[in-house]
Amino acid sequence: MKLRLNLSTAPLDNKRPFLAAAGALGVVGLLVFVLLGHAAFTSWRSSRDLRAEISHWQGEIRVNREKQAALEAYFQTAQAKQVLDRAAFLNSLIGQRSFPWTKIFMDLEQILPPGVRVVNISPKLDNGRAQVELTVGAESDESKIKFLQNLERSKVFSDIQVKADRRADQQSGGDKITVQLTAWYSTT
Repeated sequence: MKLRLNLSTAPLDNKRPFLAAAGALGVVGLLVFVLLGHAAFTSWRSSRDLRAEISHWQGEIRVNREKQAALEAYFQTAQAKQVLDRAAFLNSLIGQRSFPWTKIFMDLEQILPPGVRVVNISPKLDNGRAQVELTVGAESDESKIKFLQNLERSKVFSDIQVKADRRADQQSGGDKITVQLTAWYSTT
């Protein structure tokens, strides 16, 4: 039979609960460390792919800017400017040819009162609308006012601005009043 005797001055402390708790906390800490390390690694890997893609697109942008600069330098040459000027001139001629002259005369025929005639029409096309400069001759103030009222009520003319209103001498024949105006004409 064995007898256990403690001959020391202090009783024996049981350290097992502390060691068990410290071991459990160490295992939990190790698991958290592994999980955070894995998250950091996956984040680094995905951002590496994003950085590579961003680098690729920045290279594309750089190449396109160089191409754009080369094209701008080419279009600044005298030969290119001459071709562009010629193209703009031809486009303006085509635009003038495509102006709906028949339609504007039909619309003006409905607006013109007796005693008023169109002397001059000068259109400038702009995105489906045309700015029309009109010179109109009238026999009297009443016919001029009636024409302007009809023009304002018209659905195809807008933003009418009278530029000049001149009276002719009483002795000369023809129109007694000449009105110059601009208006926007809807070609559609």
